[in-house]
Amino acid sequence: MKSREFEKYMDITPEVKDALEKGLPVVALESTIITHGMPYPKNVETALMVEDEIRKYGAVPATLAIIKGRLKIGLTREELDYVATAKDVMKCSRRDIAFVVSGKKDAGTTVATTMIMAEMAGIKVFATGGIGGVHRGAETSMDISADLDEFARTNVAVVCAGAKSILDIGLTLEYLETKGVPVIGYGTEEMPAFYTRESGFKVDFKIDSAEEIAELLNVKWSIGLDGGAIIANPIPEEFAMDKAVIDTAISQALAEAQAEGIKGKKVTPFMLEKVMELTGGESLESNIKLVLNNAKVASWIAAGLSKI
Repeated sequence: MKSREFEKYMDITPEVKDALEKGLPVVALESTIITHGMPYPKNVETALMVEDEIRKYGAVPATLAIIKGRLKIGLTREELDYVATAKDVMKCSRRDIAFVVSGKKDAGTTVATTMIMAEMAGIKVFATGGIGGVHRGAETSMDISADLDEFARTNVAVVCAGAKSILDIGLTLEYLETKGVPVIGYGTEEMPAFYTRESGFKVDFKIDSAEEIAELLNVKWSIGLDGGAIIANPIPEEFAMDKAVIDTAISQALAEAQAEGIKGKKVTPFMLEKVMELTGGESLESNIKLVLNNAKVASWIAAGLSKI
């Protein structure tokens, strides 16, 4: 039996607590998209839209963040505005959590930290934009996202639009295979690449219904196979970007990041901002649409798990 000592550092909103106690579907949401992924006020508008989308499909949203050292499972409107505008908000991955909590600091939660906090609270499904992975040039830089190890150890399913297209998607999939993490294509045999529906790489399994995915997850965890699963949900066709346009923007952004010596956790926000600038804001709109689409599918999967 795991210790529940962490509960003294955690605050759960009444809405989320009630849903968890009643076995209703709950979907976790990260907060780095708010703190580091989008400019204000677009970040707040998007966060509220995503929460509304989850409610529309009968689930309860739980946006996660760390505020003044408290692990927040669900944010009030005031807390959402606070993390969207506060200064010196950290981008928090697994290694940073104890530092942020003990120092009573503010932080947006990455995919890894959102998974950790979601599992603590008993939330099984999490919707995000795109997952972290193996960065281009990782054979010399060793720049590999902590998200990938988290998928192998934490029992939370992550619905995403594939790996961010700024990454090396082939190596990311190889790493996930080594870690035993199933990559499930929701209605697709190909791993989506965030802004685009295709990457040239296959997923492990194609499943066409949320109920079947929920059943797979239930079996996985029931037989003691620890770790999460990735549900790769392509951006809707009408919002997908032209692959040639996005590849050109990424190549230019990558060259600028290298020229400026940008490394580590600063790479992704720099690249996303630069790509947005180079595409005249089109990439930001695509980002919003794919997150909403992932929230919808995550709500269906959470509903399927709650019935089981």
